[in-house]
Formats: sequence, structure tokens, C-alpha cells
Amino acid sequence: MKYVFQLITLLTISNTIKTSKELACDNINLLEKFIKYDTCHLHLKVHANFADWNLAKKQLLQQSFPIEKETRNYVRRVSDCVFSAVKPIPLKSNVQLAAVSNYVLRNILDLDPTVALTGEFVAFAGGEKLLTTSLSHRYGGHQFGYWSGQLGDGRAVMIGEYVNQRGERYELQLKGSGLTPYSRRGDGRAVIRSSVREFLCSEAMFYLGIPTSRAASLLVSDDPVVRDMFYDGHRRTERGAIVLRLAESWFRIGSLEILADSKEYELLKNLTDFVISHYFKTINVSSADRYLEFFSTVVEETAQMIVLWQSVGFTHGVCNTDNFSLLSITIDYGPFGFLEEYNPDFVPNTSDDEGRYSYEKQPDVGYFNLNKLRAALEPLLTQKQKKQAGQILNVYIDIYKTKFLKVFLKKLGLTFDIKNIEEDEQLIAILLKMMSETKSDFTMTFRQLGELPINKLNDYGITRFYWALKKLSKHKWYTEWISMYKERFFKEQKSEDERKEIMLNTNPRYILRNWIAQSVIEKVEKNDFTYLNRVSKILERPYEYQDEAEALGFASPPPEWSKQLKVSCSS
Repeated sequence: MKYVFQLITLLTISNTIKTSKELACDNINLLEKFIKYDTCHLHLKVHANFADWNLAKKQLLQQSFPIEKETRNYVRRVSDCVFSAVKPIPLKSNVQLAAVSNYVLRNILDLDPTVALTGEFVAFAGGEKLLTTSLSHRYGGHQFGYWSGQLGDGRAVMIGEYVNQRGERYELQLKGSGLTPYSRRGDGRAVIRSSVREFLCSEAMFYLGIPTSRAASLLVSDDPVVRDMFYDGHRRTERGAIVLRLAESWFRIGSLEILADSKEYELLKNLTDFVISHYFKTINVSSADRYLEFFSTVVEETAQMIVLWQSVGFTHGVCNTDNFSLLSITIDYGPFGFLEEYNPDFVPNTSDDEGRYSYEKQPDVGYFNLNKLRAALEPLLTQKQKKQAGQILNVYIDIYKTKFLKVFLKKLGLTFDIKNIEEDEQLIAILLKMMSETKSDFTMTFRQLGELPINKLNDYGITRFYWALKKLSKHKWYTEWISMYKERFFKEQKSEDERKEIMLNTNPRYILRNWIAQSVIEKVEKNDFTYLNRVSKILERPYEYQDEAEALGFASPPPEWSKQLKVSCSS
């Protein structure tokens, strides 16, 4: 199949774990700086004492599915279950709380953010204090196009489910909490560099308006973890870390694949029905066509998720079926990257030798993964429904293209109109072609197109301040493209203020560039968490001009040294 993406090719909180009283005394100034309440939600009741907080009394997942009978923790082949009971292995040496998400604590977990300063919270976020049976999930997946059989939570342990005041249920996981039956050749640990990246990016994606898992806290330690970062034989000792992360569900395409592949059809049916009844409320779980409706919804929502990825230049890096959520939220942040200079072939993962998961190919990977979901559902479908499922999958291409056009028109301050499709496709394709040939910065080009009045979008009106646009303006088609853009804009009879408002609320000024993440990692590895929390706060307002972010160079041309940075699957 040709690329669907053809259009584009034309809080420092503590330094040592002490008692709650000592922590509060040592960190009160930093607490005031980094923990600020969201006043919009002050009417909600929050727990100011962690001892008063608890997980849901009714743990749905534990009550709904068989748990493996073997309780010893060793790597093995698992069958006839969805979960294995596994206790996390807490970090031991110099455990420190590096950061928390105030929003997650207050608005999802109903916790006063100051609770994070208590020893009880740290013990919970590090796997030492368990409030219910902890589980690891069994799933399989297609990795880089090939069936890999059993995979599962190799370094993640679910420590419970929480129902907040809005009635929203979240599953809490510790990532990096040690060996599980699914660790294969790994140790179940995570290192600081990958944990910092997951904490920052999952939160940044939320504030960019992209469906995502969330991160509540980041713990770091001096526990040694040996990794071969680039699989070149150069192993080195790094430090261990744990992220407390959460999502409405961690079920992924691979959750169903492993059951279909193992011919555990009754369990496949039970799990699919559970997913439909709990996460797809508009579908009648008694309907004979529920699996088709479910598949159709996942197809559409996956297309929307990937369009949103593309709209901010996000490249996941490891788009295996085991990393694609059934709820179409972004999960499992590994060797991801955001586009800097526009390069459709951008691959953030050095482990991806063939460029299978490049920025440009993500829409096609979505199709591939959805086809594997279709295949996993086949044992539940009639012959007629199997044919219908294939037809539903084929609509993905048109769904994606329409959603892509709508979002990228909005990035230009324009509105989708079916009468202008050919003209609009050409407008966007030419812009992206110019960006590719001039190596213009993806984020700042769109941003600066909105910051300048449309009548000043010419080469003599662009100053050094508009560095990305100035680079784009050197293209031979630029003047002609601006004329096309103006003509299209004037058709809509929008005011300049309307155009600017739409574009500045659609195109972020600040993203988690690789060099920013690396700068944070280097400081955290030296037990300096201040910069981590400063960056985290900036990323909470990606669409707003911020003096601090400007002073740090977050909207400036990336430093030259950043071009040498590499990220791999090793973490």
C-alpha cells in the first residue's frame, strides 16, 4: 500500500527521602515555587493527608479477568489469563522525588499536591506501599512488522484503580519497578533518561491537546542499572528511576492479538466485551454488531490521534501494535521525537534501521496496526461481518485524509470546506514541500505565520525575530504561495484578528525538543531537579508567549550540538 501521507510528500522537591516534617521544612520555598493550585478546581474536595486517600474498593480488572495462578516472579510463557500478580521491587538507594504533576494529583487523583512531600506518598509511588494486589498485563504484538508473540508488561506493574470525584476511573502503573513474568531478557528497570522523557512528554502532550496517558510523579535513585544504549557493545551503568503513570485503560491492540493467536477465544470475547462496555459507552454491548461498531470507532479515533501527532510534529518512534492503545491515546513513550527542521523521513529511534516508523509513515503504520486489530477480532465475527470489517478498515484512508486536511487548514487559520478540497490540498502540500526543501523549522514556521499579519508575510517584512519564516521565504515559490494563501484567506471573510487567534491557539510556540529533554536529563542525573520543574511548567502553556521560555531559547533555532543527539529503544 502506498503511503496514506502522499499529501505531505508533495518540581525540585527533595534531595533525600526524609520524614514528612523534615521534607516540609527543607522544601517549603521550592514547594511554593513549583506547586501552584489550579484555582478553577478549588471547589473539588482533595485529600490533604495521603492516609485518607485510597484506591477503588472494587478493582474491576481483578474481578473481571482470571489472574495467573503462578505467583513466583520469574520470566515464563503465560497462558489462559490477562494478568499476572506481581509485586513491584522498590528502589533502594538514595531514592528522591524529582517531580510531580500538580494537575494529575489534584484534578485526577483528588490529592492536595503537598501530599507528594510525605513519606507515605513516596513509598506508594516507588512500589514500597501497596494498597491492593498489583498486576502485570499479558499482551503480544507485531514489532517492526513481525509477530513477536508474548510481550507483556516487562517493566510496568499496575498498582490499582482509582475512581475520582467525577466518576472517572484510572489505572495506576509504576514503570521501571522491576522484573515481571514478561521481562524477557530485561531486568524490569527504567533509567533516568527514559523516565524523564516519559514524565515530561506525556504531560506536554496533554497540554498540547493530544490524547495521552499521564504522569503523576518521577522518582530517581542511585540503584545501578546496566544498559547498552545503542546496542553497540558499549554497556554502561546508569541510575534507576520509576514513573507513576496512569490512563483510563492500558489495553492495547496487542491485548487482543495474544488471545487470538493463542486461540483463547472465550477470553478474547470476554476482554473485548469488557472494553466495549466500560470504555465505549455509546455501543450497545448486546448488539450483534458490537464488534464492528467497536472496530469502526477505533479506526476513526486512531486516525484522529495520528493526525494530531502529525500536526505538532510528534513522532512516536516505536509504533508496534503493543504500543497502540485501544482507546486511541498515546502510550509508551520511548524513543520519540518532535520534528525540528521539517523532514518527512525523520526517524527519532536509532534502533529503527529501516525507517519503518518515520514521521511520514505513521499514518500508514496506523493502517497496518488497525488491520492487525481486525485480524484479532475475526474469531468473534461472522463471515459477513469479516467482510464488513475489511470495508471499515479501507475507509481509514479517507477518514485520515479529511481529518488531516481539517487540522492543517486550522494551523493556517482556515476552515475546511469540501468545495475547496483540491485547492486546499495543494496549498498545504506546497507549503510542506517548501519547508522540506529549505529545512524550515516545523513548529516555528506555522507559529510565525500566525504571529505576523497576513499582509506582511513577504521577504522584506520578515525580520531576524521571525527566523523560521525568514528561512522559508528564501524558497523560489514563497511569494507565489503567499499570494495563494491570501486569496484563500480572503475567501472566508475572516478578520485578521480571527486568523491570528485561531493560529496562535493551534500552533504551539514551545514543544519538548530533544535538546531540551537532554538538558533536563543531564541536570537530573546530577540530582538537580529545578530545571526539570521549570521546563515542566513551561510545557503546561505551550501556546502562550513566556519570557522565561524565550530566555532559555525554547523558541530559538536549536543549538548546533542538538543535531548529534540520538535516542534508541534501550532504556
